[in-house]
Parts: sequence; C-alpha cells; structure tokens
Amino acid sequence: MIHPYDHENSFLYFFSASTSQEFLKKCYLKQNLEQAEQKSYENSYPFIYYLEHGQVYYQQAEKAPLVIKPILYFYGLVHLVKACILTVDPNYPETTSVLAHGVSTRKRKKQHYNFFQDEVKFQKSGLFPYMGEKLFHMKHLEGEKTTMGELLSQIPELNDLYNQTEGRTTYLEIEQDKDLFIFPKKILDTFHMTETRFVEYLQSKSDFNIKFKESDESVMNFMLKNINTYYFKPLRYSPDCRKFFFPPAKDELSDFPELLIHFLLLYNLSMIARYETEWWSELIKMMPNKDYPFIQTFLKITATKGPYLIYQYLVDMKI
Repeated sequence: MIHPYDHENSFLYFFSASTSQEFLKKCYLKQNLEQAEQKSYENSYPFIYYLEHGQVYYQQAEKAPLVIKPILYFYGLVHLVKACILTVDPNYPETTSVLAHGVSTRKRKKQHYNFFQDEVKFQKSGLFPYMGEKLFHMKHLEGEKTTMGELLSQIPELNDLYNQTEGRTTYLEIEQDKDLFIFPKKILDTFHMTETRFVEYLQSKSDFNIKFKESDESVMNFMLKNINTYYFKPLRYSPDCRKFFFPPAKDELSDFPELLIHFLLLYNLSMIARYETEWWSELIKMMPNKDYPFIQTFLKITATKGPYLIYQYLVDMKI
C-alpha cells in the first residue's frame, strides 16, 4: 500500500503516549510476543523520542551547510531506524553489540582516492545487520561489501543523472494502471531471459503475489495488489514522481531494501565528512569531477526519501 505522506506532519500521529503504546501493543500481539501490554507501555516514550530526535536531525540538516549535512542525515536515519526496530524487538537494545554501526570503511583514503570505488564492509554485529535481520529478515550479511558506485546506482531518482553523465540507464520506468503493472519487453534482452523465465524470476524475487496476465509485442502485463513501497524487490518506488522503476539487469543489490542502501551511503558520507576533511572540503569547493553532482543530488533525495521509507514501514505495521 502507498500511504499518503506529508514530510512535515506524517509522524505526528505517533507523538502521543497513548497512540504509540496502542500501536506497539498491536505490533507485539501480531507477532505473539510475551508481555505485549507491559512492553508497549515501557517502549511508548523511547519510540516517540527516537522519531522526534530523528526528525530534528533531518530538520537541522536541511538548514545546515553541505559540509555537515551527511552527518546530520545519517544520525537522523539511525534514530528513525531504531524506532522501527522497537516495533519488532521490544527489548532493544538488549546488548551493547547492537549499538555499533555494523558497517566499516577505510578511515584513511588512498592517495588516488576514487569515491565511486570506495568500499563499505558489513560487520557481524551492530545496527546494520540487526536492522537487516529484524526489519527485512535478511541474515548472514557479515563479510559482504559493496562500493559507493554500486549503491548509488540503486537509487532510482539518480537515473537521469546517470543518463546525463554516463549515458547509461540504471532504472526503467514501469507504467502502472491501478493494479496493473506494465513492463517493457526490452527487459528480456538485458536480463537474457525468455518471457516464461522472466515471469518465474519476478515471482521468485517478490514476497507479493504477482500474477502474469498477458503480453503483446512490446509489453508484459502483471497484476499486483496492495504492494508496499519501502520493500518491494526488485521494483523501487519514487514518491517524488509517484512512479515505479525496475533495474534493466540483474544485480545482487537489487535484493536490498532501499532503506539499507540509504543507510550505507549516508554512513560512508558521514565518515568522510568527519575524517576526510581535506578531500571533502576540496570536493565541495572545487567540484573537480562527477562525485559532487552525485553526492549533492543523493543528499537532496535522501532528505525526504529516508523518512518516507521509515513512515511507509511504520504505517504498514499499523495495519
């Protein structure tokens, strides 16, 4: 379901102890968790404070100079994520190990540093693997790594910038008519699949009931009902243009919820803003290459997309 989202006021619904307690109780009962009443009472204020603090970080980030924006957005997202975790883990944080970031990057960058090739590595414990497991049932992420370039190509709103700077398409727009989703048949060429195999692939990837309806010379039609917009792999949704997008080729990261993609990008950008002062300052002042437009555009996108993804997750839990 696409729930109406208002950047300024959407979280206000939860800013009441009685409302948040009722919401958490419903979440805990749905999962058959013990002491749902008591735990929801204990967690109602921490839940509100996580959301409130997260929003304050985002609000301050919008007013702040670019040099510190990534730090504020990252900690804003961290607080909002912790509110989500409280809906599925009433004892969070049970140990100090879950409080670490759960992801690492090279602190000192090499001499010929390339932002797009810069890597982040997933750790065994900490917030990143914990949110992956608790919110999206993703396990065994430890030891995996990815690059900034791979992560940026997972943001559908950056497709136009990729087109302009590199002449390549990172996402294809999917037409939608209510519950009907219309895929261009040219996808079959880039996926190297027959129509039957592609239908099987799409159905195996999704947690939702996708029904293949029919096809003609240029398109394939699928029926989908009540899908969410924060984790519908491998489709991604852009609330700005209210459209769905699909990757033009298979990619390991297309299985990742977009919330995790934003978390990883903001983590590394916040580390760069804190520890790579010289490179970061030169990037902002000199704008020497394509790094600047991609980072600047991503920060504009994540300013609203991060809270949007969190809100969609929470409202889905409410139903």
